[in-house]
Amino acid sequence: MSVLVASILLFVVISAVLTAFGVRFWVQPQTAVERVMGEVEVAQNSSREASLSFRDLLTKVGDLVPANPADVGILQRRLLAAGIRNQHALRVLYGIKAILCGVFTLAAAGILFGFSMQDEMAPFQILAAGALGWAGPNMVVSRMASKRQTQIRRGLPNALDMLVICVESGLGLDQALMQVSKELQMAHPEITDEFAVLNLEMRAGKRRVDALHNLGERTGVEELKRMVGVLVQADKFGTSISQTLKNFSDYMRVQMRQEAEEKAAKIGVKLVFPIFFFILPSLFVVTVGPMMVRVTRDFLPRIMGS
Repeated sequence: MSVLVASILLFVVISAVLTAFGVRFWVQPQTAVERVMGEVEVAQNSSREASLSFRDLLTKVGDLVPANPADVGILQRRLLAAGIRNQHALRVLYGIKAILCGVFTLAAAGILFGFSMQDEMAPFQILAAGALGWAGPNMVVSRMASKRQTQIRRGLPNALDMLVICVESGLGLDQALMQVSKELQMAHPEITDEFAVLNLEMRAGKRRVDALHNLGERTGVEELKRMVGVLVQADKFGTSISQTLKNFSDYMRVQMRQEAEEKAAKIGVKLVFPIFFFILPSLFVVTVGPMMVRVTRDFLPRIMGS
């Protein structure tokens, strides 16, 4: 019976992998060809309906999962930092976590009991597999959020320079943000997306101060929070927006240069272990190896003979 369960699980895994490869390398190219030929409307509708039904399934599963309110707030902030703003995103995430937890648990149990590899640690290994399936989506979302924050941090100086140019040319801050979100859409899509959301919030009637604070909290980027604080103070005290942005842009560039210099200064320390474990042994083999071969071939027979 255990061998049968292991065979079924192995069949399911292989089928899922083959399906993923088929979608990636056959269905998507066919869809591109049909789009060029003007025959993609039916295929798009069917794929959209399939994706919606799958999302509804994940949402229903996520509704059944009990959630801690503290964890909900943390995951919601991570999803926003990763650029996922769908209202069903949190429930879909919980559905994915629940399904992966069950799949990983069943797969671990099938492998251990199907191939007779169980021992006294088998229950803990099964629990570890289930925990990995539960925590895996959290790590993926955190990775996506960190990557997006890095991209926002890199694009912020250029966005500040564009804001300075727009404000000095006579545009207001709202119009300057809108223009930056249009001009830098291809170069820095992450930060322009956040500026577009900021513009939409202000158009919807939210105060500029509240919209700016939401921008800083939504992205979680410290530099962007500092920029928000600078803009709020400049708006509160009536100082020049262009001069404030110019000073903050100079500060950002100095900070980025200092961070680059700090990373360059750490290279020597970080290279110690690669040099010690990988480069020095090869140098030892190249330099000492021929001498050892010659000693073994020429001198050892004479010593042993004498």
